[in-house]
Amino acid sequence: MSKRIFKAEGAVFGLLLFVSFLSLFFSTRTFAANFRNAGLSFFLGIRNGIHGITEFVSETILAIRELSILREEYAELTVRIARHEELERSASEILSENRRLREQLDFAHTVTYKNIPAEIIGKDPDNLFSALVINKGMHSGVSENMPVIAFQNGTQSLVGKVIKAGLFESMVMPLFDTSSFVAARFAYSRYEGIVGGQGRQDKPLVMRFSQRHTGNEINFGDEVVSSGVGGIYPPNINIGRVSEILYQESEISMEVELESSVDFSRLEYVFVVNNSRKEGGGSVE
Repeated sequence: MSKRIFKAEGAVFGLLLFVSFLSLFFSTRTFAANFRNAGLSFFLGIRNGIHGITEFVSETILAIRELSILREEYAELTVRIARHEELERSASEILSENRRLREQLDFAHTVTYKNIPAEIIGKDPDNLFSALVINKGMHSGVSENMPVIAFQNGTQSLVGKVIKAGLFESMVMPLFDTSSFVAARFAYSRYEGIVGGQGRQDKPLVMRFSQRHTGNEINFGDEVVSSGVGGIYPPNINIGRVSEILYQESEISMEVELESSVDFSRLEYVFVVNNSRKEGGGSVE
């Protein structure tokens, strides 16, 4: 009886030992698997983090490089645009100058006097002497006291006269100089007077010694031309138009202010005139 009990106890013990072994075996594998999975997850997380950081740094460097390239391309395009605008301005200026030169050339062929085309290369900036300097001199046939005319807005107008002729350059005294005097007449009424300047191009010319009784026949806007008296200036060259009539009670004469036919502020080209008639219709250089 006791042997049976002992065997039964032994069998139970063996069964419990087997169950315990199985439980321990499976619980150990689960723990190991969980530990291994945790390790793999940790290392995968580190790997993904490093990969993300590396990718971010690479993309940042690439973006910086692309930004630098874009800046260089922008600077180059800016320079190209500036050059293009400069070329456009140059082309426009050349076209404008060609148009002005063509007008001057056409005018040179219509003048009934020998003429020497010239360009103004200097002006007195302080208005002390109000002289103009042209790029033609004795070498081109220019001499002192030769009249100078210009062509503006379709009209030939009197500029002044040469007061000093160098070999390749000359000095011109304009009408607005205080030392300038021109024998003139009204184009319509034909009354005569003397036109002088007031020293500045922004002040009107003054026609003096007109008889008071002529005032009834003078109107604002009337044209005044050179009379040709004195032999320096050719006749019938435009000088200006009446802008003001000044009566003086104590004198028998009056003064008439004139707006000059020449806009001296934008005067570029002129013609030095020889009073002798053209020979063959050509211009003299």
